[in-house]
Amino acid sequence: MDRNTQKASQGRQGRFIALLIAATGILYVLALALGDQLGWTQRTLAFFDLAALAGFAMALWLLFGLWRSRRNTLDSKD
Repeated sequence: MDRNTQKASQGRQGRFIALLIAATGILYVLALALGDQLGWTQRTLAFFDLAALAGFAMALWLLFGLWRSRRNTLDSKD
């Protein structure tokens, strides 16, 4: 894979991770607001807490993979 293709791929991955973080945060806030309006139980709200935690954990995992990929790319340049 040439250098431009790697940079483009890493850029796409970075944008996806950013969108995942933003979407997770927005959906979490919306779920809490909707739950407050509709009077959802604490158990239901806890489900959305766990779902948001899973979304942020996935983003962190992907971000770590991207960081390692960029680091390996920079190391192979030398």
